[in-house]
Amino acid sequence: MSSIHALSDDQVGQELRKMTAFIKQEAEEKAREIEIKANEEFSMEKGKLVLQETDAIDAAYAKKFKQATMSQQITRSTVANKTRLRVLGARQELLDDIFQAAEKRLSEGTEDRAKYEGILKDLILEGFYAMNEPELQIRARKADYEVVKGAIEKAEEEYKEKTGREVKATIDEENEVAEGSAGGVVIVGGNGKIDIDNTLEARLDLLKESALPAMRKALFGENPNRKFFD
Repeated sequence: MSSIHALSDDQVGQELRKMTAFIKQEAEEKAREIEIKANEEFSMEKGKLVLQETDAIDAAYAKKFKQATMSQQITRSTVANKTRLRVLGARQELLDDIFQAAEKRLSEGTEDRAKYEGILKDLILEGFYAMNEPELQIRARKADYEVVKGAIEKAEEEYKEKTGREVKATIDEENEVAEGSAGGVVIVGGNGKIDIDNTLEARLDLLKESALPAMRKALFGENPNRKFFD
């Protein structure tokens, strides 16, 4: 039968110190593990935050860059459009000035009687061909009646010569062309229901439409963006 010896106070103290040292060592190791893990988690979390902030900064920069690019494009487009409109406006102003100058000079065509009679003959003859009627009326300025009579006679002769048919035209003295007109005539047919305005102003208006493309090309050159031409 074994005997149990009681521990002395020194032995108890040594055992307690050993246990205390072991517990302390375990605690220190556990603390180090916790610290290491905490540092690792902190580093990871810090990396995530840095990455998130970096991504946020990159996204904000990309957004601002896109906005700046769009703003620049809009500004360029706006400036280009304004410049284009100014150029078009200046071109149109030049064309308007040309036609206004031409309109002011329309009356000069009536100063030479012989030349004016030839112009009237051609205008009347054009009406004869278009109407294709045996009897027509001619409206003119009262001041032009004499020269218009001569033009009518020549137009009738040429019409008969070219077509083999006769046409009779008389001046409609009840409905004269306004004295403010530069000249020309109005050919009336269809029992007064149809008329062809061949006054000089009307002919200039037709010229504005028909000659405009050629004038633009002559003055400003060809437009590379224009696909169709009149």
